Amino acid sequence: MACIVIDGVAMEVADGSPIIDACEEAGVTFGCRAGLCGSCVIVIESGMENLEAMTPEEENMGLAENQRLACQAVIRSGTVVASY
Repeated sequence: MACIVIDGVAMEVADGSPIIDACEEAGVTFGCRAGLCGSCVIVIESGMENLEAMTPEEENMGLAENQRLACQAVIRSGTVVASY
């Protein structure tokens, strides 16, 4: 099991799963849920190496190196600490 920690709230998720449900449970705001609006931008404080590569939607969003879209990010394993 992997772990996502968002603003101090830790949740377990299956390895290789999208983090969208855990993020939503932690209060991250979602608009379109398809990587088009950018309302779910999160800042990765640690564990970026535990996430899959950015999706084309994230690359097109022009995010900073420490940012991801919660609706697109997939955790491979390990722990990711984020804030929004």
